This record gives sequence, structure tokens and C-alpha cells, in this order.
Amino acid sequence: MNETYFLSLLIFSPLLGMILLAFVPKEQEQTIKWLGVLGTLPSLILALFAFSQYLGGYDLNRLAEKHAWIQFGKFAFLSSSTFTVDYELTVDGLGLVMMVLTALLATLAAIASIHIKKEWKGYFMLFLLLEIGMLGVFAAGNLILFFIFFELTLVPMFFLIGKWGYFEKERAAYSYLIYNGIGSAILLLVILILFARTGTSNIALLKEMLHNPQAAAQMIAPISTDLRYGLLIALLVAFGVKLPIVPLHSWMLRVHVQAPPAIVMLHSGVLLKIGAFGLIRFGMGLFPEQFYRLAAVIALLGVINLLYGAFLAFVQEDFKMVLAYSSISHMGIVLIGLGALNEAGIQGAIFQVVSHGLISALLFLLISILYERVQTTQLGHLGGTAKIMPLASGFLLAGAMASLGLPGMSGFISEFMAFLGLFKSTPILAAIGTLGIIMTAVYLLRAVLNITYGKAQSRVAEANVSDIHAIELIPVLILLGCIILIGIYPHILAQPLKAPIQLMMNGLGG
Repeated sequence: MNETYFLSLLIFSPLLGMILLAFVPKEQEQTIKWLGVLGTLPSLILALFAFSQYLGGYDLNRLAEKHAWIQFGKFAFLSSSTFTVDYELTVDGLGLVMMVLTALLATLAAIASIHIKKEWKGYFMLFLLLEIGMLGVFAAGNLILFFIFFELTLVPMFFLIGKWGYFEKERAAYSYLIYNGIGSAILLLVILILFARTGTSNIALLKEMLHNPQAAAQMIAPISTDLRYGLLIALLVAFGVKLPIVPLHSWMLRVHVQAPPAIVMLHSGVLLKIGAFGLIRFGMGLFPEQFYRLAAVIALLGVINLLYGAFLAFVQEDFKMVLAYSSISHMGIVLIGLGALNEAGIQGAIFQVVSHGLISALLFLLISILYERVQTTQLGHLGGTAKIMPLASGFLLAGAMASLGLPGMSGFISEFMAFLGLFKSTPILAAIGTLGIIMTAVYLLRAVLNITYGKAQSRVAEANVSDIHAIELIPVLILLGCIILIGIYPHILAQPLKAPIQLMMNGLGG
């Protein structure tokens, strides 16, 4: 493997697809569709190759890149590296797992984009730009580069929602932009304070300065304990908007309902997970002592998310809203695992990030298939689909089983580990949280059984619909296969996460 520019190639390879699309006339829709899908494949191939090499014992540190980039000024009393921002890429087991998830879901969402009706060229160019931003977030080696990739996801998402969404798409797009813009502003403030106090944005060096008293002498100005608490709380709010944490969640409901389902696959599968990744990498990584002190609050927020999302999902009459509140509920399990502050809990939280990414992508893909046939996702207008769409209905039931944590599927592993961790640290809170697990089974089975085996509705019967098509079957089978693979062989995910989790535990003093 040539390591020199491997990560840059992986992240920016969708640019090739964008360049080719720029030269294709917009009337050639078939060519544009093929290029849109093929543009996502190089990143997927490279990510899977790196993952297989890592499982075989390859040292990911050899993939690190560093090139001179920005010099803010030279000061006689400071070292030449102070206030310098290099172009730095680096990846560990956690980052690599997230890059594989991103590349996989991008390819499958591109295939699922067959249901987009207009302006394919603009759609796929924005789609590939979004993929670059998502991939870059998980490999950024310094805070400023992380922030640039983080912001790069906002612009294409705004247009993808606002132009190709449903009836209230503009409202959803602006809601997304405003909430995430506020979160970004708070994140930028944290980054600037750290940069001003330490003179560096390099994540590894920041950890060393914040944790090692000898390295702390290199700081421009000390960072007090109170300031560290303030910075951690700011990070919790900034990434809490993205995750989202109740009550910072209302924008996400609109996006899940109004955005095209292929884009929601990426939004629920990857973009929400950037919030979890940020809390792990920066909240827990940079401020472990303060994170330890706030662990009970984070676990409590997780239980609130879990119960709030579950109970409101139960009363929804739109299947999209059921899944939107379900996402809020399942992100609560991530917070529960992180708040447990032990190896089982953190492993469960990361498993939940990956598992929910796959399951939510599968369910929203099936929603798009259903909507294309009957032009509605209202539970009251659906019913009896098992007779006319038996294959799609079977996959929908399988997706629901995975989401409610059926043993043998990825959802069971992640929920079991997260709650095992919380029962070890805070058993009373964990016992309360199990009500959310029960409610998950109730609202998902209510919705799915109403759609598949409920009373046949005239709208479905008169639609003269066909079952799932071959092109739609490909991403469905791949997603379901990954869900089952992790469920029956969790070691494939646990092995690459072992070293990063151990590093986190060492930082927490565990």
C-alpha cells in the first residue's frame, strides 16, 4: 500500500465523479445516473481495502499525512510551529470504521437515488460534495481541518433538502441550516479558544498539553479547570445539536420527513453520527476528567432521549415521523453508553452508532420504495401491503426487528452492551431506561404490522403496485447482510475498535 496520499485519495476521490459530471449534458440522464453511482465507488473500494489491511495487522499510523498549509504569524518569543495549521490527516480504528460506514452508505444511497425526479446533474454533484465532507470529518488530524470538513457537509445538505425535498422542503432546509449553524458557531468558538491558549490545533498535541503537566508548559496561556468545564459543555451543546439531544432536536424531525429518502439515509446514517463522533473524539478525548464528572448528566440526557423519542414515536401517524422519533430515541442509547464510562458502555455506544446507521438507512430506503408505489407514508392510508408487496413487507419487518434489538442482529449487540455498561455504573437509571427498549418494540411493531398485515386500504389496493425491483433489492440486501453480520459476528467490529476504546479508558483512568 502506498501510504503517502492514501487518505487524501480516499476522501477526495468523489471529486473525479464531480469533474466527469460537469462535462455531461444535463439531458443525458442515464449517463448522469451511472456516473453518480460510480463516483462513490473509489472511496468505498479504498475504505474496504484499508479496513481489510487493518484487520490483518496493518499500522494505521503509516497512513498519516502532514503538509505545510497556513501560518498565522511569526513571533520571536514563540516556536516556529506555534499558530501554524498544517494539512493533517490521520485515522484510527474508530475513524476507519466510520469512513467505511460513510462510503458504504454513500454508494447505497446513490443507488437509492433512482427515485429522484429532476435535475440529476446538480443532485449528484452536491451528493458527491457531501460525501467528501463526511469522509474528511473522520480523518481530520487537527481541529481547524475538522471544522472545515464539518462545514462542508452543511452547504450541499441545505440544497439537497431545499430543492429535492417534499412539500415543506424550504422550511426544513432553513431549519437545518439555522440549528446546525448555531452548533457550528459554538464549535468554532471552542476551537478558537483552544487555538489561542495553546497555539496549536493538532488533536494529538492538544491531548498531550491538556493531560501532561510537562507538555502544558508549552501553552501560550493556561486553561483553568472552570474553562475546561465550560469548553466541554459548549462541545456538548455543539455536537448535541447534531446528534441530536433533546431539546435541540426539532430541526431533525423536519429533515427526516421533508428530505428525499436517499438523503435521509445519509443524514440518519452518517451525519447524526458526527455528533457522537465529536463527543467521543473531543469531549471525552480532550477533557476526560471533566467528562467523568458530567457522566451522570450525560447518561440522564441519554435516558431522556430514549424515553422521549420512544413515547412520541408511539403516537405518530406518519411512518417517517415514527422513524424520526425512533432516531432520537436510539441516539439516547449512544449517550447512555458514553455516560456509563466503562468499556462495555463505550463499546455499546460505538456499536450503536454503526448499527443505527445501517438500520435507519435500511428503513428509510424501504420508505422510499413504499412511497414510490402509493404516494403516502400515512399509517392510516396504508395496510395490507403484505399481499401485494410480500418481499418489501418482509424486509420492512426484518428492519423493524433489527431496530428493536432482536438477537442475531446488530441492534441487540449495541443495546445490550450500552445497558450492561450503565447497569454497572448507575443501575437505577438503567432500569428506568429499559422502559424505552420496551416502548421501541411497541411502536415499531404497531407501525410495521399496521402497514403489512393491517386492514387493506383502497389507496394501496388501487395503486396496482409492483413489488421491490432488482435495482432496489441490491442496497436492501447489502444493508440487511451487514446488520446480520455484525449481529452474529460482532468481533468484526469489536477488533478494530479495541485499541481506540482502550486508549479512551486509559484517558479516563479506567
